Amino acid sequence: MSLDQDLRMITDRIVGRSRESRSAYLDRVSGAASREPIRGHLSCGNQAHAYAAMGDSKDRLAAGRAPNIGIISAYNDMLSAHQPFATYPRMIKEAAREQGATAQFAGGVPAMCDGVTQGQTGMELSLFSRDTIALAAAVALSHDTYDAVVYLGVCDKIVPGLVIAAATFGHLPTIFIPAGPMTSGLPNDEKSRIREKFAAGTLDRKELMAGEMAAYHGPGTCTFYGTANSNQMLMEIMGLHLPGASFINPGTPLRDAMTRQGTRQVLSRTSLGSDYMPVADILSEKAFVNGIVGLMATGGSTNLVIHLIAMARAAGIILVPDDFAAISDRVPLLARVYPNGLADVNHFHAAGGLAFVIRELLAAGLLHDDVQTIAGLGLERYTEEPFLTDGSLEWRAGPTASTNDRILRNSNEPFQESGGLRVFRGNLGTAIMKVSAVGPDHMHIEAPAMVFSDQESVKSAFRDGRLDRDVVVVVRFQGPQANGMPELHALTPMLSVLLDRGHRVALVTDGRMSGASGKVPAVIHVSPEAVEGGPIARLANGDIITIDATSGVLTAKVKDLDARPAARPVDRKTTGLGRELFQVFRQNVNQASAGASAIL
Repeated sequence: MSLDQDLRMITDRIVGRSRESRSAYLDRVSGAASREPIRGHLSCGNQAHAYAAMGDSKDRLAAGRAPNIGIISAYNDMLSAHQPFATYPRMIKEAAREQGATAQFAGGVPAMCDGVTQGQTGMELSLFSRDTIALAAAVALSHDTYDAVVYLGVCDKIVPGLVIAAATFGHLPTIFIPAGPMTSGLPNDEKSRIREKFAAGTLDRKELMAGEMAAYHGPGTCTFYGTANSNQMLMEIMGLHLPGASFINPGTPLRDAMTRQGTRQVLSRTSLGSDYMPVADILSEKAFVNGIVGLMATGGSTNLVIHLIAMARAAGIILVPDDFAAISDRVPLLARVYPNGLADVNHFHAAGGLAFVIRELLAAGLLHDDVQTIAGLGLERYTEEPFLTDGSLEWRAGPTASTNDRILRNSNEPFQESGGLRVFRGNLGTAIMKVSAVGPDHMHIEAPAMVFSDQESVKSAFRDGRLDRDVVVVVRFQGPQANGMPELHALTPMLSVLLDRGHRVALVTDGRMSGASGKVPAVIHVSPEAVEGGPIARLANGDIITIDATSGVLTAKVKDLDARPAARPVDRKTTGLGRELFQVFRQNVNQASAGASAIL
């Protein structure tokens, strides 16, 4: 199938817009790739320090003709998604040794869990952890002794931070190796029902805790389709995973076999062989377009709108919100995975998963097939699935039909004709909404605003009954410069209660919502943010707000809104729990529409 003409035009616009910055980036990559082996330029003293603890691998490293892998890991055993990575370095080193190569643990990067910090102070560090991860990975790779890199990361800011680092070290062949989702536990809709009942005061904390523990019960990624699992989809459809790698459960023989094969595959791409493939060649304009297509077709996380812009900038590619809007208008929604449905990612994988989605999108001309991937040229390999047969890993043709059309559909009979996200514009600025999980009756809302400057004030108003009506809850001073742009997912249960009572309710904020944004209409990432004097800072209680998710309009029905003085935050906390260390990020971060980065 030939490429869809609209998608071709969108890609051409991105290429044209990025021509100068992409050219400069590729020149830098070419200069960095001019030496081989990578560590050959080091002095004997430099090398001796690097190899001192490598035992019987020292001679192989010193000889300089065998490739050396650098392992960057986000392992910690507090995050269920990253706990399986504890055993990966050993497997990677063994697989490298079997190929006559070496591997060294280059460095660890921080990995925080938004599920732990939701509604807490630590959430104000969450978005900035992405840039911190990129910086930490850069420090690890600055030793300049590696011929390839294996990145181990899964969750919300971790993968984007690692991709920024990978793009920065674009001369190095690179693979991302995931850990996979935990097995299915308490159904996600039941988890949400329990949270809503607790918010309404009809369930006690002991019952709430029991439900939460049943939902989050073992190693692996949380099973809803939030940012972490959207990341995994993204790495696969952009060609940084092996085909079919994303949603294999941890602790299984197939998962281990894929980790070992990933090691072999990245070794085959080094400059010491005949099939050199720097990651800069994978991270092309077409690959980023493919990533956005995948995001729209699966109803993925709103956080990726920010992260993709930042990741692309690290590779010299300039994405803007209009690119997401244009692609969303063209790409149909093929998947319903919680919160955009009842299924979890294990059910999605069983119904056909990414192999089926990629097959359908290729057949519809909605993906660039002529892209480089870690598996080779083209995305056709990504329509295949991995299997273990008598202990040997092999790929077979993936499903040509969905096994459950309530979870996955083909491109001719989609769940909806356009993608899962909508870009908004109006006199309050630009913003986005995850529309795939919002019911048809809630796509257009007009109601008076109640304006808040923090989450706790919203919770207090809910408890007092002041929100028990049609209302647009405005939570401002939650942008990148104000306090690091925390997610406001802790507000979801109470706003869902108001919806269930029959009220017309929506959220408008310059902050973020969880990657699991659900049925509550949430217009988020409002730019310019309030702390910069954006229009959201001029809203007052009672102002009528119109939200039209069909046409992407966000408007305050206020005459001379710009003439009003901008409110200022009354109690803007900048210290406590590490906030003070991130002041430099708040002072230098750009807007959400530009990637919300302090380093790009």
